[in-house]
Amino acid sequence: MKDDRLRAARRYEHRAPATRAVHAGQYPSEHNGALVVPIYQAATFERQVVLGDGYDYSRIANPTRTALEECVAALEGGTAGFAFASGMAATTTAVLALCATGGHAIIPDNVYGGTWDLFSRITARWGLDYSVVDMTDLDAVAAALRPQTALVWVETPSNPSLRVTDIAGVAALARANGSRLVVDNTFASPVLQQPLAFGADAVMHSTTKYLSGHSDVTGGVLVTADADVAETIGFHSGALGTMGQPFDSWLVLRGIKTLPMRMAQVCGSAQRIAEYLAGHSRVRRVHYPGLPGHPGHDVAKTQMSGFGGVVSFELDGTAEEAAALCARTRLFTLAVSLGSVESLIQNPARMTHCTTGGTPVVVPDSLIRLSVGLESVDDLLDDLEQALRAG
Repeated sequence: MKDDRLRAARRYEHRAPATRAVHAGQYPSEHNGALVVPIYQAATFERQVVLGDGYDYSRIANPTRTALEECVAALEGGTAGFAFASGMAATTTAVLALCATGGHAIIPDNVYGGTWDLFSRITARWGLDYSVVDMTDLDAVAAALRPQTALVWVETPSNPSLRVTDIAGVAALARANGSRLVVDNTFASPVLQQPLAFGADAVMHSTTKYLSGHSDVTGGVLVTADADVAETIGFHSGALGTMGQPFDSWLVLRGIKTLPMRMAQVCGSAQRIAEYLAGHSRVRRVHYPGLPGHPGHDVAKTQMSGFGGVVSFELDGTAEEAAALCARTRLFTLAVSLGSVESLIQNPARMTHCTTGGTPVVVPDSLIRLSVGLESVDDLLDDLEQALRAG
C-alpha cells in the first residue's frame, strides 16, 4: 500500500508549492471520498493477516500522520517524511539515529537554545562529542571535521541572529568527510528553501512554527531523500515513541494548506520592518537576510526564494532597556515561538536562549527577535515606533 501511495504522490513532483501544499499526501478515495483527511484517533488497527502491509499500531504508523509526512516530503522534494511530537523530538530522534557513543557532531555557534541543551547537557553525557562552529565560515567547518564526525547540524537562517549558511558548501564538506548533514529549515519553511536540493541528507522543521502557523499545536518533522537515512530514522521514531499524534498531525496538515500565501505576506511585511529598523536611531544593528548589507544576503539569494518573516535587531541600549521595549508593544505579543498568524516579540537572551549565557553560543543581551504575522504592516510599524519612542 505504501508503494502505491508514493507512486500516486508523484503526481505533484513538478507542481508548484501552493498546489503541493493543498493536495500532496491526501487521497479522498482512501478515506470514503473525504476531501479532508480524517483524524484517525485509533491506537491499533484490525489486521486481515498476521504479516503484511497496512496499519497495525499508531506508534509505528497512523493514516493521519502519514498524510502529513507525505505532504511535507513533497514540499521538501524528499521521498520520506516522519512527523514527531515536537521540533525537539524530531531533533533528538535525528541525533540518536545518526550518531553514536564515541562519535562527533558539529553545531552552529548561533543555534536554537533547545538544540544547544540537547548537545551540551544530554547527548554529551552519553559520549557524543561536539564542536561549536561559525557555519558561515566554510574554512572553520572544514577545520572542525574529524574522521569520527557523524553529523553536521545547520540552521539557516539561524535562531536568533538570522545568519545564513551556504548549504551546498557545507554539504560538499560533509559528504567528502563521510558525515551526514541535517538542516533545520524552520525559519525558511519549505516554501522558501529546500535544503535537500543543495545536498543535505535530511531536513528538520518545528511544525509548531510556519507549517502549522496558528499557535495551536506543537510538532516536528524530518524529511529525507536517502533510503538509508529514512530507514534508520523510521526505526528510531517507532522505537523511541517520539512520533506525532493524529490530531496534532491533522492540525499541521490543515495549516500547510495556506502556507505559501502566509509566507508571501510575512516576507513582504518583514522586509518593510527590517528597512524601517535599519534607519532608526535607537537601533544598533538589524539582522535580516533581505537587507543588502546583511553578510549572508548574497548566499540567501542563491538558495532562498524569499527572506522569511523573522527580523532580529540589537537595541542601542542595555539588556534592561531591551526587555522593557518588549513589554511596551501592543500588537507584537511578548511570547516565545514564531511563525504564527499573530506577531510576536521576545528577548532571546532572557527567553529562548536563557541557557546559552557564558557558552560559545553568543546571543547579545540587547537582541530582540520579531516574528512578523499577518496583521497590517502599517499597524505593526506604528506599534514598533511607539514602543521605541516611549523608551
